[in-house]
Amino acid sequence: MTTEILEFAATRLVLTRPSGDGQALRAWDAADELLLEEALTRLSSGDRVLIVDDQFGALTLGLAQYAPVSVADSATLGRAIEINGASNPDRATPLPACSWLNPPSGLFDLVVMRIPRQADYLAWLLRWINGALSESGCLLAGGMIKHLPDRSVDVFSAAVRTEAVLPARKKARVVVCRRGSGQLSGWPDTWKGYEVPPLTVPVEAMPAVFARDRLDIGTRELLPLVAPAISALPEGARVLDLACGNGVLGLVALETRVDITVDFSDVSSQAVVSVKHNLERSGHLARAQLHHSDGIARESGEYQLVLLNPPFHEGGVVGDHIAQRLFRDAARHLAPGGRLLMVGNRHLGYHRTLKRYFGHLEQRAASPRFVVFEASRPGEG
Repeated sequence: MTTEILEFAATRLVLTRPSGDGQALRAWDAADELLLEEALTRLSSGDRVLIVDDQFGALTLGLAQYAPVSVADSATLGRAIEINGASNPDRATPLPACSWLNPPSGLFDLVVMRIPRQADYLAWLLRWINGALSESGCLLAGGMIKHLPDRSVDVFSAAVRTEAVLPARKKARVVVCRRGSGQLSGWPDTWKGYEVPPLTVPVEAMPAVFARDRLDIGTRELLPLVAPAISALPEGARVLDLACGNGVLGLVALETRVDITVDFSDVSSQAVVSVKHNLERSGHLARAQLHHSDGIARESGEYQLVLLNPPFHEGGVVGDHIAQRLFRDAARHLAPGGRLLMVGNRHLGYHRTLKRYFGHLEQRAASPRFVVFEASRPGEG
């Protein structure tokens, strides 16, 4: 973990980025600085403040004196606020973070939002925020310029009223907006999906979910091996779809055998909402459990099979640091004789990382870009 000092408006915050896995990754950026500075010029005592998609607590702790409500898609925010709150004991204790599984209610005078990288998610957020802003409320939306989604100007203009685009500083920008006419009710892009045999209904997902409108090409390599792996499991086996996204792997597993149960885990709350939606529509909800978690929760128990297509980027950071955490978690939660079945980008060399955590490794499929591995613990190959 890397700890650094964020200084703004004569204030200092000690901030750490949890789960940095040895990388020198900072827990805040210039967009956080600009948002905090602009928010503090606009806030008055008694204002109700909402923070959307804070990354590691810089915004929540920086505005702690206003008792802000925080909502974020990622499960990492809660732990980050806990760790960084302890490092800044002079700040008021923040309220527990909300997610899209339990979004906040009521109207807010100021909304401070990190602009997401996905245009569809930005469009969804702006429409949701229109329903959360008071009549005279203000939205401050900020991000690093290189990470702003394509056509973001059009996305803003279709949903909210842009009052000002503040001068860029340190390669970051803040947009000042007022409530607009865009609403989620009747908006056709909340759900997108596709069909996957043998599933009887399309697999759908909300805007923050990766590859929600098409089958990811890595998952395409792994999918044909799921049914044979499920068929070989003992009766009543427990399966985990880890980093599940829309849940397509676990849904195929449930469709293959009626006597198994499947847990679905993802760091994205919109992914978890999407999986529940798909389980309800396919009739499999009773045989599933959902976890909004960064990895595998310690109390999850053991699994006979873990299915995984690990993300290889976190925000603007690309690498195998997320996969390493997930491999470690999977190794800890495999039942005796259990297997990890995963697909990864060939150029990331996951075979080397997997050997740190598993005693037996077998390549099951490959294409020019992806490799599918089956891994088990020492002595169980």
